[in-house]
Amino acid sequence: MNIKQTILENQMMLTRRHFFGRSASGVGVAALASMMGDSVIAGSNDSAIPKPNGSMREYHTPPKAKRVIYLFQSGAPSQQELFDYKPALQEHEGRELADYVEMNQRVTGMTANQKSFPIAGSRYKFAKHGESGLELGSELLPKISTLADDMCLIRSMHTEAINHDPAMTFFQSGHQLPGRPSVGSWLHYGLGTMNEDLPTFISMVSRGTGRPNCQPLYDRLWGSGFLPSTYAGVKLMSIGDPVLYLSNPDGLDATARRRMLDDLAKLNQEKLDEFGDPEIHSRIQQYELAYRMQTSVPDLIDFSDEPQHVLDAYGPDVQKRGSYAYNCLLARRLAQRDVRFIQLFHMGWDQHVTLPKQLPGQCRDVDQATTALVSDLKQCGLLDDTLVVWGGEFGRTSYCQGTLNAETYGRDHHPRCFSLWMAGAGIKPGMSYGATDEVCYNITENPVHVHDLHATMLHLLGIDHERLTYRFQGRYFRLTDVHGHVVQDILA
Repeated sequence: MNIKQTILENQMMLTRRHFFGRSASGVGVAALASMMGDSVIAGSNDSAIPKPNGSMREYHTPPKAKRVIYLFQSGAPSQQELFDYKPALQEHEGRELADYVEMNQRVTGMTANQKSFPIAGSRYKFAKHGESGLELGSELLPKISTLADDMCLIRSMHTEAINHDPAMTFFQSGHQLPGRPSVGSWLHYGLGTMNEDLPTFISMVSRGTGRPNCQPLYDRLWGSGFLPSTYAGVKLMSIGDPVLYLSNPDGLDATARRRMLDDLAKLNQEKLDEFGDPEIHSRIQQYELAYRMQTSVPDLIDFSDEPQHVLDAYGPDVQKRGSYAYNCLLARRLAQRDVRFIQLFHMGWDQHVTLPKQLPGQCRDVDQATTALVSDLKQCGLLDDTLVVWGGEFGRTSYCQGTLNAETYGRDHHPRCFSLWMAGAGIKPGMSYGATDEVCYNITENPVHVHDLHATMLHLLGIDHERLTYRFQGRYFRLTDVHGHVVQDILA
C-alpha cells in the first residue's frame, strides 16, 4: 500500500458525519431519546436525552391527551355540503360570485381560464343536532352528525397552499416543501414511546369510492425528515405482511432469526462506537422492534376477540383489509396498545366536476366507521385521553368548476376557509368555532391557521410548541416554524 492510498483511506474514515457523530454536542446524542424508554421533552438548547439518573423530564404543561388519532381526508372535503351551511348559496345560485365578494384569491389552473364563476348551492340538507344544536350536513353524514355533542367544529381553518401535494405536506410537516419531519415524528422525538413492541407512529391508507385515484400519497408524509429515521412513521400494508418483511423467510425459524439479529447487533454496535452515526443506532433499534413486532402485529390485526356487535358497528367493510372501516377499528386497537400517533389517510375527496355523483359514496365510506370509532373510544374510556382530528388539506370553492347543473357541478380548491373537527381529550365538546361570510369565501371570525392547529395539538399533549426544537444545519427547527398560537377558546 503506497502513502497516497493510505492518506486517502484515512480521509475517508474521518468523514463529516464521523466527526459530528463523535462530538459530545453532535447530532448522534439526539437519536438516543426514544430508545431509552423514557418520555422526554426536547428544548431549544437541550437534546432529547433522559437524565443521567434515568428519571423522566417533566412535560411543559400538564397533558390532557396521551395519543392522537388523525383521520386525514385526502383531497379536501367540501365544507359547503358537510359542515358550513350557507343558504345564501342556494338563494344566489347561478349568479357571479364576484357580485358578492371581491375575488382576490389565487385560483388553480383548472379554473383560472373560466369566463364565469357562478355560485353553486349545495343540493344536500343540513339540520341541527344534539343538545348543542350544531348544524351539520346530516343527509350525507347522518351518523357523524350524531357526534355533534362530542365534537368541536372549527369552521375557520385556513392554509397557504392551493394544490394538493404542498397542502398535504404543509398539514403534515408545517411546511409546503418536502424534507421536514411529520407531526407524528415530532411527537415521537419529543415524547418517546409508550409501547416497546409497536411503532410509536403508525399510518394507514385507504381508497374511497369518490375519486380514489386522484392524488398520490407519498411515504414522506409520515417520514422523519431531518430527524433520525427511527422517528419515522411505519405504514401498515393492506396486502401481504402488515409490515414489510415481517415474516421470516422460508427455512429461517425464530431461534435462527434471534441469533442472526444478535450477531448483526454486535457488528452494528462496533460501527456505532467507531463513527457515532445516529442512523446506525436507529438501525439497531429498528431491527429489534421488527423482531418484537413479529409477535405484536399478528395479535393486533386478529379481530377474532372483537364482539360481533362491535364489528357490526364499524360496518360491512370492517373485515376487509385496507378499507377505511378496517383501519378505524385498527386505530382503536392501536390506541388500546398505547401507540402515540395513529394516522389514517382516506383518499378520494376531490370533487371538481361531478360532485353529486362522487360525494355521497365518499361520505358513506367514512360515516359509519368514524362514528363507531369515536363511540368505541368513548365506551372504552379512551376518548378522555385520546385526541381525534378529522379533516382535509383545504376547502372547496363556492363557485362552480365547469358546467353548473344538478348532475355535474363541482368545486375547485379553496384554502381561504374550510372546516375541520376535533373530539376527545382536552377539547370543548358540542361547539363550533369561527365563522365565514354568507358565501363561504372569507373568514369573518376567529381564524385558525394550520400552525395554530399544530400548536394546539402539541399543547394538549403537554408540549410547548415553541420549545420542541431540533438543531439542523445550524438552525433550531420546530413544527410550527416561527408561527402558531394555541387556540385557547376550544380547550376544555
